[in-house]
Amino acid sequence: MEPKLETLQEAIIYFSNPVNCREYVVARRWPDGVTCPRCGNKKVTFLEKYNRWQCGARHKNRQFTVKTGTIFEDSPLGLDVWLCAMWQVVNCKNGVSSYEVHRALGITQKTAWFLDHRIRFALQTRNVFGDRTKLGGPESEVEVDETFVGGRIQNMHKDRKLRYQQEGGMHGGKTVVQGILDRTARQVRATVVPDVKRETLQNEILKQVKHGTKVYTDDAVAYEQGLQRRYLHEFVNKTESYVRGRVHVNGMENFWSLLKRSLRGTYVAVEPFHLERYVDEQVFRYNSRKLTDDGQRFDLAVRQIVGKRLTWMQLTGKETETTSPRI
Repeated sequence: MEPKLETLQEAIIYFSNPVNCREYVVARRWPDGVTCPRCGNKKVTFLEKYNRWQCGARHKNRQFTVKTGTIFEDSPLGLDVWLCAMWQVVNCKNGVSSYEVHRALGITQKTAWFLDHRIRFALQTRNVFGDRTKLGGPESEVEVDETFVGGRIQNMHKDRKLRYQQEGGMHGGKTVVQGILDRTARQVRATVVPDVKRETLQNEILKQVKHGTKVYTDDAVAYEQGLQRRYLHEFVNKTESYVRGRVHVNGMENFWSLLKRSLRGTYVAVEPFHLERYVDEQVFRYNSRKLTDDGQRFDLAVRQIVGKRLTWMQLTGKETETTSPRI
């Protein structure tokens, strides 16, 4: 019987045993029994000498490990390193940098950076959103807001400051992130969007929010027309006041403050093409904030590792790997 893990110290001690690592992940990946990740066959044999299973059906790549088909695949690192790193990523409120992981686990900073991004990719829940899991409802209140992520104008060299101003004033050259908060479910969804045009922002609302929901926004031009047809839309003019009864977006503002605290204080410099994963990381921590202890949050994260492969080539924007993955 596996212990209930509540602290990082308990996790380090428990995962120091490779068998405990394997059994912990197996229990969450295959709660109904181990099946072949390639054909789904339940008739598999565990080869203890090689620490892997063999599928009873005849096909290519019959042998597989607990890492196959997960974020761990093709990694020479042991599960003890992976699981301890995942504990840090999901439970450090302001995030944990690759340099901290590198020092704590005794791996190189480059490896820690790659490992952190693969863990963030596992925390992504955007792909499971759909019509059946939209936020809101007739009795729900939803806040919608967007923020701009980028360098501070006052800290820039005057040449770069001029370039930013030419690209669009105070927010020119920055990356836009849109967020949607369901006050009833206490859940937030956020995604990087290409611009703040009406079509872009309202399409995201249509994808994520049920028709008939009370939707609160600020007085941005993009929300002025169109939302009233499908939602009970009200807005607050922030130049006059931040709250008008139940109408405000302070919940989303709170989320933006948490996100930017981690970006500025922990990660310092984030490239726009990696920002999506940092947003996913903060969304996961925010949505699981009501869990009673760190062990529950970690357990939830481990259950999301399957089917989310991120290779070095994909992460760095290079050509797709042509070599077959190791097991």
